[in-house]
Amino acid sequence: MILAGGGGHTSYAYALAQSLHGRAFLSFLAPEGDTLTERRLAKFGEVNFLLKARGPKTPTHEFAVRLSKAFADSLGRVSSKLDVVVSTGSNFCIPPATIAWFKGIPVVNIESSVRFTRASRAAFLLQPLSKITALQWEEQRRLLNGVVVGPLLPKPEIEPWNGGYILVTGGTYGHRLLFDTLMESDLTNVVMQTGMVDPSPYSKKHPEWEFITVTEKFHELLAGAEVVITHFGATVIETMAYKKPVVLVPNPEWTRTAGIEDAKHLAAKVNAVLVSEIKLDNLLDAIKEAKKRLIPAFPDGAQHLANLIMKML
Repeated sequence: MILAGGGGHTSYAYALAQSLHGRAFLSFLAPEGDTLTERRLAKFGEVNFLLKARGPKTPTHEFAVRLSKAFADSLGRVSSKLDVVVSTGSNFCIPPATIAWFKGIPVVNIESSVRFTRASRAAFLLQPLSKITALQWEEQRRLLNGVVVGPLLPKPEIEPWNGGYILVTGGTYGHRLLFDTLMESDLTNVVMQTGMVDPSPYSKKHPEWEFITVTEKFHELLAGAEVVITHFGATVIETMAYKKPVVLVPNPEWTRTAGIEDAKHLAAKVNAVLVSEIKLDNLLDAIKEAKKRLIPAFPDGAQHLANLIMKML
């Protein structure tokens, strides 16, 4: 069973599922209401749902109640017949992974690709319960005791091509400041993925742009992009699979997890252009600079981790 926490965590689940598909029977747990994760993973195995205790703005008192319920519900969701349970990170994975450990099921614990200065809370808490803690970068050895498998890159599903458009992506929750700033530009060939941010005001200002909220065929947009402007998340790793230049723009609304220092490390790893001060001139200069940069090659971390899991079986 792979625990897919939504957003970037689902991206790790997807990449790992690609490498395990046909080698083991797969099932998934996803956050309640996350139909995008369900649509993405259903082709690999059965997808069931569990309450996610905390979102980016969940109050602490509400989080405690939801966490208790997630633990209680995990007792029925995590079958004792499972051979391995994989945590892809986020608070969503902590209850079912802990219940798996309690039932004697080996746990595999994945650290996020965006962590360089401190470990994520989920990976840190689950490390003592895990048979394997999978690290995506060598630098993460300073944060956790684990094995470096490499970044969990998805396998490209179509051939990359240059459609001449700029792909702007805000992830699950969107990146309002980035979107608002780009609205003032005279760029013409833009595809913008807005997540939970309503795209209608933007489409009125730039009717020539293409807008989507979410899609399970995001890889098709990546494959045709000339440049990708994205928030600080797993999308950066997905972009590397399609060899696209990246402008990395951290969202200042989400500072509870990884911060600007982590973004600097990730940008250096993937040779992205980092924009920490979100101004139009900075973004336009970054687009020009990104087009000049070479895309580094990476080991297949998803395949490496899949092989380790199969050895456990």
